[in-house]
Amino acid sequence: MTETLELEKNYRPELVESKWYKVWEDNKSFSASVDKEKNPFCIVIPPPNITGSLHMGHALNNTLQDLLIRFYRMLGYASLWVPGTDHAGIATQRVVEKTLANEGTNRWEIGREEFLKRVWQWREEYGGTIINQLKRMGCSCDWDRLRFTLDDGCSRAVREAFVRLYDKGLIFRGKRIINWCPRCLTALSDLETEHVDKLGKLYYLRYPAEDGGEGVTIATTRPETILADTAVAVNPKDPRYERLIGRNVILPIVGRKLPVISDSYVDISFGTGALKITPAHDANDFEVGARHNLDTVVVIDEKGFMNEEAGKYKGLDRFACREEIVKDLKELGFVEKIDDYDMALATCYRCHSVIEPYLSEQWFVNAKELAAPAIMAVKEGRTKFYPGKFEATYLYWMENIKDWCISRQLWWGHRIPVWTCDECGLEKAYREDPKTCENCGSGKIKQDEYVLDTWFSSGLWPFSTLGWPDDNPDLHYFYPTSVLSTARDIIFLWVARMMMFGLEFMGDVPFRDVFIHATILNKEGKRMSKSLGTGIDPIDLFDKYGADATRFGLVLMTEQGQDIRFSEERIELGRNFANKIWNASRYPVSYTHL
Repeated sequence: MTETLELEKNYRPELVESKWYKVWEDNKSFSASVDKEKNPFCIVIPPPNITGSLHMGHALNNTLQDLLIRFYRMLGYASLWVPGTDHAGIATQRVVEKTLANEGTNRWEIGREEFLKRVWQWREEYGGTIINQLKRMGCSCDWDRLRFTLDDGCSRAVREAFVRLYDKGLIFRGKRIINWCPRCLTALSDLETEHVDKLGKLYYLRYPAEDGGEGVTIATTRPETILADTAVAVNPKDPRYERLIGRNVILPIVGRKLPVISDSYVDISFGTGALKITPAHDANDFEVGARHNLDTVVVIDEKGFMNEEAGKYKGLDRFACREEIVKDLKELGFVEKIDDYDMALATCYRCHSVIEPYLSEQWFVNAKELAAPAIMAVKEGRTKFYPGKFEATYLYWMENIKDWCISRQLWWGHRIPVWTCDECGLEKAYREDPKTCENCGSGKIKQDEYVLDTWFSSGLWPFSTLGWPDDNPDLHYFYPTSVLSTARDIIFLWVARMMMFGLEFMGDVPFRDVFIHATILNKEGKRMSKSLGTGIDPIDLFDKYGADATRFGLVLMTEQGQDIRFSEERIELGRNFANKIWNASRYPVSYTHL
């Protein structure tokens, strides 16, 4: 007796995708190793944050990477797709701090050691969410090589890189104006700030002359910072103020004498052409102050409140102080006028608090020196961008690069491996934790309290994930990697830093090609936002149409170099196409058995 079995008439991805993915994973179908008989092809995944979950950008980017890795695998290349996650310093610390707040405590009360235990526990419980989602969408990564930017291997690579740069003088400590988040209580790089267009105010304030003659009117968007003014600057070519240069004006309310200085930095066309100089609360003013040996007066504390230097305004929130000081200035007759003013307000990319320019001692990398070979590598074509227009974006930023602030006032992350001796003052970076001072033998040595910017460890990703600093076959075979697929908004944050570190530590570029994929917009052509309810969860699409259908639809939408509006109709086309293939396969796959 025979029985004829046939496949179902309709493709049901929920019965097929998870079943066969498990077979592939169990059989190590995605594993790659050194094989001198084959050419290597390697991609390192842009490591998603452990706090994150899959969004449409992830879905598109990982689809494109999977497409490439599977294609080259079928061509017979030793194809390695390295997966991993990023420890996401600020984001992860915020998540755990919120949990502690709900418990009625905070990290300072429980202490650093206990806090880090809590973060590791959180990571073990929730940090693998996005990895499971990547598996759900069918990503053919070599999961035996799963890495984490705080795992032992990556941590050793960070230590090695830091010590080498420190010993070469490319990492240094200095007191400068940095971007400070009063909510996260940490420094941020320029690239970790988001600018929000907002209608603000431009305040025109009179500063009377010391000798009773005609004074000067300045224009500012931040009147609360006049309490920290130490000079007024004018352009040396501005004839309106020649008579005032070298004389003093009086700072309203405070009564401090301010010298009128000349500096070509001043824009004659802005405001009145006279600029209040506040070295402790503005990055450009800090540079002007350094050129003219001006004092620095700090009036805003790390939490965004006015400190004792603010006099009667002490204890006020910086924005409340703005209202109070404007009211007082009006009463005293020092306000000439107030105009509406369009401004780009710098905010924290994590908590969206308004950034405060803050004078602080931080650790920096001499990025200009590291950038020089990374610029030449692109100009010489050793690394190419697709679409080509992004080469100009990369080069413009690299050619105008500033020192990179790498210290963060957090507990979760790679702690800066520098120790200072309380007895003799020796400061030194170490690969291994020291017990005593190597200079005087004292046991009174302290490690720096700060941790490194998350992007420092991410910058080492193409080779730390292959075993660097060890000299091993994987590193020689798979480095440089073949392709990097990523979004345009992290060309500076990540791509540039991988280029700098790859050339510095490996002597070669980290990848030959950089593909900048499109941004998926909503139907109205705006960026998707979960907080605004305009985001789309890829998992919902997988449930409705299947992962393969969703991925096929995303590729159908994608055009090189052009952002795309999401179309669910394309995902439906993907489902229909999958169903056609299924139906075409029913006939040869149907079988008869006894």
